[in-house]
Amino acid sequence: MIEANEVHREMNRCGKSGQPFLFGVDFEMNRGFFIENPLEDKRILFEVGLVSNREPELPPSPDPRLEVLHVDETAYTSKFDIVRDGLLYGNSFLANLTERTPVSVNLTLEQIFYHSKARYKVLFPERFVCFSPESFVRIRGNEISAYPMKGTIDATIPDAESLLMNNYKEECEHYTIVDLLRNDLNRVSQNVQVRRFRYIEKIRTIKGEILQTSSEIAGHLPDDWHRHIGDIIFRLLPAGSISGAPKLSTIQLIQKAEGIPRGYYSGIFGYFDGCTLDSAVMIRFIEKTKGQYFFRSGGGITINSKSAEEYAEVLEKIYLSI
Repeated sequence: MIEANEVHREMNRCGKSGQPFLFGVDFEMNRGFFIENPLEDKRILFEVGLVSNREPELPPSPDPRLEVLHVDETAYTSKFDIVRDGLLYGNSFLANLTERTPVSVNLTLEQIFYHSKARYKVLFPERFVCFSPESFVRIRGNEISAYPMKGTIDATIPDAESLLMNNYKEECEHYTIVDLLRNDLNRVSQNVQVRRFRYIEKIRTIKGEILQTSSEIAGHLPDDWHRHIGDIIFRLLPAGSISGAPKLSTIQLIQKAEGIPRGYYSGIFGYFDGCTLDSAVMIRFIEKTKGQYFFRSGGGITINSKSAEEYAEVLEKIYLSI
């Protein structure tokens, strides 16, 4: 691990020369990792789309089993109340509140990495594994695009898609985050447009399928964006979808409520191939601490949120996508 500002500098350096790299930055923007030519370096395993440095052989795996060891809705409600007070005082319009839940899993972090079905995966050996469905930003040609993901429901619920799309709280949350991401992209690009708004994506988990809503926002970068790739990414941090709006006061609010650093959970990682960049928000995240596994999950809180419903969503997002 290195300092986040060093990741920033290295991204600019390699971007100028078209040198491929893998990078990651934690949520607090304190620490990160950076590897040149990551397809030839196995210290950190990753998969971004169809690009990966993993071995072709899959490690054997038993039938996956994930069990929540302990829930504490009372503790969550205390955190929720801190966030809700901040919303009532006008310190935030939308705040992403997260939880660290102890779990038991019969797979190693490596097995989870290899067998998970997700566009974005990263394995920091003996530290954490992430199998994320959510893009941070993609840059191809001179276009930068973001795909905020907000709104989740169990796909087996009758009329699940209609319930999700017509849920007033989820709609308000999605409007807020799309507006935040649109403003973020305006900081680094021009002609920013919302191309698709609130479309449904289906995600498979060991507990069944879930539905999530996403949007697509895109802008136009200058021709020399490669030379400033670190500047561009760091101007967008932390990711709006897992912080909230307005960013600064909301981050202060959620840090007060959560009480502990998130670390790499809800940070970002990505891969630059010398011409294009693809990156992810590090959600769907399992960390290992002193032999114990913890699943990190959360959701957006608005003035219309109810604590019991939000905690149920936190638990709903504890899954393996295998």
